[in-house]
Amino acid sequence: MELNEEDHLYLSNNNYSDYEYFDNEDCCAGMVCDFQEDINFEAVFIPVVYSLALLVGLLGNSLLLWVLGRRSNTWSVTDNFIVHLGVADSLLLVTLPFWATQATPVGWVFGTPFCKVAGALFTINFYCGIFLLACISLDRYLSIVHATHMYSRRKPWMVQASCLSVWLLSLLLSIPDWVFLKAINDTRIGRKVECIHDYPLRSQSDIDWRLVSRLFYHILGFVLPSAILIFCYSCILLRLRQGPHGFQKQRAVLVILALVVVFFVCWTPYNVTLMIDTLHMNHTMEHSCTSRNSLNKAIIVTACLAYLHCSLNPVLYAFMGVKFRHQLLKMLRSLGCRVKTRAWLQSAASSRRSSSWSESGHTSNSMAI
Repeated sequence: MELNEEDHLYLSNNNYSDYEYFDNEDCCAGMVCDFQEDINFEAVFIPVVYSLALLVGLLGNSLLLWVLGRRSNTWSVTDNFIVHLGVADSLLLVTLPFWATQATPVGWVFGTPFCKVAGALFTINFYCGIFLLACISLDRYLSIVHATHMYSRRKPWMVQASCLSVWLLSLLLSIPDWVFLKAINDTRIGRKVECIHDYPLRSQSDIDWRLVSRLFYHILGFVLPSAILIFCYSCILLRLRQGPHGFQKQRAVLVILALVVVFFVCWTPYNVTLMIDTLHMNHTMEHSCTSRNSLNKAIIVTACLAYLHCSLNPVLYAFMGVKFRHQLLKMLRSLGCRVKTRAWLQSAASSRRSSSWSESGHTSNSMAI
């Protein structure tokens, strides 16, 4: 399929190819905008960062799933969510090489059918990861603040039902990818083929599908999960301050702060930049060739930073946990690795004697905490 300027004024600005090329007249009032600098920048920056994220992320998530998988009979509620989170992050990371290839001069060489599959896979696992983080936050909030357990060991099916609901909702949100994603030949950037959303023009449809897709992403992909995280972890911190002081309590506070800070450091710049781009897209804000070029680069950089969060999740939700580290240490020793154990074993023993993190072991007595 070949794209021409009369048929499509806008290319899709999506979660994995986050830049767009405006029609020259629309952008600069008759002046020709040169986007070659943006193309050269992303051709180098995206493959490097995506390769790093893929290497670190798959290594961390594989180790996480390996350790948890060896002790599946002792999983807590949180461990169940973290296993699904590890799978979602890994599947999202697997798609990065294809988008890195698209960023190079080679372009998208995998055809439209695989474009739809890869795009939908990315979207499903992106939303699934975000929703699972919210589920973990809510579960910890209920167990710590209210001593209430939505899930119990007598009803393990409820945890799996919740995870299944998350996957189904994420699949539903990927429908636009199955419908609109296409491998398109863009004559304005050297006939480079790209896997992008080919939304109908607003003059041809009663619905601005591109704007609707953006609003869904902003609300469900960032605003709602952010509100849940802020509320849940703020209440948890207030609850922890009311109890007796101790090492485990201080450590729990640091873990919570790390979770929240890293989430917002990774995702806030990208979402703010994308909101600005949405305003540009609707002509709510004035734009020029210079501002368009700057915004394109900002989206590329902040998107890469956001996707690195998938690589950091194993560290945040597992490797910072004493019990998980203790279990990992035992497994490494069983394989013949010589690792110092005294400090780790003392920390694990201390965590078993303390219950400052939770009122009960049903939810938070987890290898990943």
